[in-house]
Amino acid sequence: MRLPEVHAVVIGAGAAGPIVAKELAFAGFKTLLLERGKWNTAADCRKDDLRNQRTSVLGHPFGPDDEGNPRVIVDRSGRLRVVEPSGPGYNNNAACVGGGTLSYGAMAWRFHPNDFMMRTVYASKVPAAFVNSTLEDWPIRYEDLEPYYEQAEWEIGVSGDDSTNPFKGERKRPLPMPPLPPTKEHEILWKGALKAGLHPFHIPMLRNSVPYAGRPACMRCRWCVGFACEVDAKCGTQNTVLPRALSTGNLELRTECHVQEVLVDERGKATGIRYFDRDGRLWEQPARIIVVSASAIESARLLLNSRSRLFPNGLGNRFDWVGRNLQGHTYTGAYGLFPEETYDDLGPGAGIAICDFNHGNPGLAGGAMLANEFIRLPIQAVGIRPPGVPRWGKAHKDFYRSNYRRIVAVQGPTQEIPTFDMRVQLDPVIRDKFGIPVARLSGLKHPHTLEIGEAMSRKAEQWLKASGAHTTWLKGGGQGISGGQHQAGTCRMGNDPKTSVVDPNCRIHDMDNVYVVDGSVHVTNGGFNPVLTIMAIAFRAGRYIASTHKEVAA
Repeated sequence: MRLPEVHAVVIGAGAAGPIVAKELAFAGFKTLLLERGKWNTAADCRKDDLRNQRTSVLGHPFGPDDEGNPRVIVDRSGRLRVVEPSGPGYNNNAACVGGGTLSYGAMAWRFHPNDFMMRTVYASKVPAAFVNSTLEDWPIRYEDLEPYYEQAEWEIGVSGDDSTNPFKGERKRPLPMPPLPPTKEHEILWKGALKAGLHPFHIPMLRNSVPYAGRPACMRCRWCVGFACEVDAKCGTQNTVLPRALSTGNLELRTECHVQEVLVDERGKATGIRYFDRDGRLWEQPARIIVVSASAIESARLLLNSRSRLFPNGLGNRFDWVGRNLQGHTYTGAYGLFPEETYDDLGPGAGIAICDFNHGNPGLAGGAMLANEFIRLPIQAVGIRPPGVPRWGKAHKDFYRSNYRRIVAVQGPTQEIPTFDMRVQLDPVIRDKFGIPVARLSGLKHPHTLEIGEAMSRKAEQWLKASGAHTTWLKGGGQGISGGQHQAGTCRMGNDPKTSVVDPNCRIHDMDNVYVVDGSVHVTNGGFNPVLTIMAIAFRAGRYIASTHKEVAA
């Protein structure tokens, strides 16, 4: 069934889509925002310590549901297995209004200026990182995103204090909210960092530390990562830009809608989309502008499924780059066991970080931000034990009874080295409940990614020892597929259509009116949680789309 035409359709209401939709709505565009999940609240997710024990940290209860949404995973030996959203290796992103911003830990990092210039900085210094990799410079620089980082920090809302971080890029305006008061663990690590000659600071957080924008401050509960905030103090797109966009009257949100394909006419111009509603009915939605913001895996899947006579291999895929360069983050670090209790039950737990090792590590192309970790609920903590502690039985229980409150974790998201063969494809056999080919994920991490991760684990261990840990052990990273909640890279940004999918303004090279705006456009994913960069790119792209296509809304 064909619906009336709108000015713009935005596909995906996660970290980026509602920002683009807000920019367009405020510019007068009649905009439709489609989301495959529901508009959940904290009431839809009770604070259950057992809830996340077998799912991704962003919380499988926020979607996608298991029934009819599988993926196919190719393991290291080449064997294929079908995985449901709650299964290991699915590489889940929450599928709901707000996406991961409803349930994330909310770290709000700006990428380092060098993150946008990896080839320029490291090609001569670390040639091993460029062997069988697609490590490249971005076509934009930190300075291009700086005003949009600022806009995200103030419009969405960020608390913290990075004034003691000498390694950050230039900041023209301070963060709008102060940091939360430090926890006991934070104070212990701060002293240890100074003792080791490091530069600790308060983590920037998309979280209210004081009342802000009509919402209250964080209540410091232990149920944070993977849970929606019951007092609405976490700042996501669902409680900031989206309500403002809806208030214009120019935006309509439709939930539980699964987009099948982007439609293209005989001249190669996108004319709209087809999607299934919650009842399985197929609709055709004409639109003048299409914005794909479905996350790196699902955005690539949608483009690959959008085949036509002019684009037989999918939109933007003339040179076989759609779905390539999939990156997430390899989290490595260390654990420390302290003689005194370090746990005081004040959420969110994470609060202190260092950026001494993001760049400038001899022999390494990049590094990672290192920080203490969010509160680990007991069911999540039982796998954290030093070598020699039994995995079950009385000795196992006795260890945790004595030491649960004495363990500190420090870890960080390793700067991953992208490769052409870490990728998203369409599976030729398996389809979802609507008959749409599902994503097939395959590839191995670049060897240098593992080297960086191991080095970051050693740095984390040194920080813990300087802070007083009497026993330490390392957390390593695996070689397999990397996606997860930090997935990026599959529709990379670039100037050359032969080696990228979108241009520096997120427009697909082959198309005049189709854009991809989410983590998939990242050329590299930095040594930081990427959400603030996703938001900054969305503000920048949204403004560009509105100004470039202003005749559409005239």
